Amino acid sequence: GGNFASSMANIAYFFPKKTKGNALALNAGLGNLGVSVMQFVVPIVITIGVFGAIGGGPQELADGSRLWLQNAGFVWVPFIVVSVIAAWFGMNDIADARASLSNQLTILQRKHNWIMCVLYTGTFGSFIGYSAGFPLLMKTQFPEVNALQYAFLGPLVGALSRAATGWVSDRFGGGRVTFWVFLGMAVAVFGVLQFLPQNGGDGNFWGFFSCFMALFFLTGVGNASTFQMIPSIMLQEIPRLHPDIDKAGTHRQAEMESAAIIAFTSAIAAYGAFFIPKAYGTSISMTGGPAAALWCFLIFYIVCLVITWTFYTRRNAPVPC
Repeated sequence: GGNFASSMANIAYFFPKKTKGNALALNAGLGNLGVSVMQFVVPIVITIGVFGAIGGGPQELADGSRLWLQNAGFVWVPFIVVSVIAAWFGMNDIADARASLSNQLTILQRKHNWIMCVLYTGTFGSFIGYSAGFPLLMKTQFPEVNALQYAFLGPLVGALSRAATGWVSDRFGGGRVTFWVFLGMAVAVFGVLQFLPQNGGDGNFWGFFSCFMALFFLTGVGNASTFQMIPSIMLQEIPRLHPDIDKAGTHRQAEMESAAIIAFTSAIAAYGAFFIPKAYGTSISMTGGPAAALWCFLIFYIVCLVITWTFYTRRNAPVPC
């Protein structure tokens, strides 16, 4: 989480406003591929003693089969080492981009920081939460389907759509794209609800799966568009908050606060990985199915849509973007 937040804050300084959305989308989208890779690779490597004696012995299951559960962590070590070396020798900090903790904490006083926390929770929080809960939902609602065959596809679609659609927000405006994303997400969740098993029926797995793929795709687009909004918002807000600062100082302050807000919102939104699976579990235990949780998600997306329209996309919006 800290690594993701710091990388997003760092890359925000290197690109002008007109390409910042695409740069942030590529950085985050390619990074989010790790979720899909994990769901595809880990079930394979835990069945094989790929690290030999270094990785330790297997765990014996009741049926006599063996698993190397520790491989789920060890498999990432070589890639982490390569990344550390690449970061040490290949990354550079911008000298005048440094900010003290007290300077960065000013974002806690910014209204739009908290608004964007809500919106980014609706996009990235949904992506990471659905990624965590998708296998559970398939297993409980369609037990005849092998969830492991399909679980990695949702995160893959979401990560690729985030990486590929950053330019859309740069061209049409992050606020406008975000508005339509939340509308689409509400429709997709409603579609999921129609295909769930209900009233003794078996449901429709492929309808359910298709709606979820649309949902994952839209979370990726929304992840890119919400992050594109943040620098645009702060470039408009800083002159109002600090009318005494010259143009260069305004740009510098906006860059610093944008980077801090990007890092902060990404940390808050990551709680979606806990709340969405928890909501599924609570709904299933209390009502026998996940429909109640999904209705709550749908209502939340409508709220996010209204917030986006009110502050950023309607005519005479306080901060159009």
